[in-house]
Amino acid sequence: MRPYLLIDIDGVLIPFPDADGTTPATHARHEVVPTGRSADEPVTIWLNPAHGPALMDLIRTGLLTPVWCTSWRQDATTLIGPLLGLPPLPHVDLPRPDITTSHPNGYLWKRDHVDAWLGDAPAVWIDDDFTSLDHEWSVERVARGLPTLLIQPNPREGVQPEHFAEVSAWAREVSTLRASESSPLREAEAA
Repeated sequence: MRPYLLIDIDGVLIPFPDADGTTPATHARHEVVPTGRSADEPVTIWLNPAHGPALMDLIRTGLLTPVWCTSWRQDATTLIGPLLGLPPLPHVDLPRPDITTSHPNGYLWKRDHVDAWLGDAPAVWIDDDFTSLDHEWSVERVARGLPTLLIQPNPREGVQPEHFAEVSAWAREVSTLRASESSPLREAEAA
């Protein structure tokens, strides 16, 4: 099974503006109309056009299965993906919790849903809002033999080239490890 590449949007692809309202110069302004909003009330977002090709490079390796993991839900595929030149991608069907913080239990609200969704699948998850408890969860998954990597960009800058490089290196390492575990020689040794 290929590892999942779980991709958040806010704070990852769409950086949060600084206190003065500025966003990185690398990002272009767009107006989108999310599900449930009137066309008279578009949402302004900023996207880096280089992120689409960088994500496509990861997808083309065939080492990862990309999935949106965001409160944008299906709008990630219909609104954000096309602006970056991405094909339609599935999404984790996250609930719409009635919470006032993204860490109601001390960790990212998405995590319990993602954990259930992943099961025993390996994953690299890019999100800007992890806590130390999320990182502990990742370490526990790895200790159980489930390759897991959390990438946490600065939410004011979003995902950077070094993050894409880290994901790529991790995916190659996991692929190599899994190939060696399932090699005929390895299977003969186990018998």
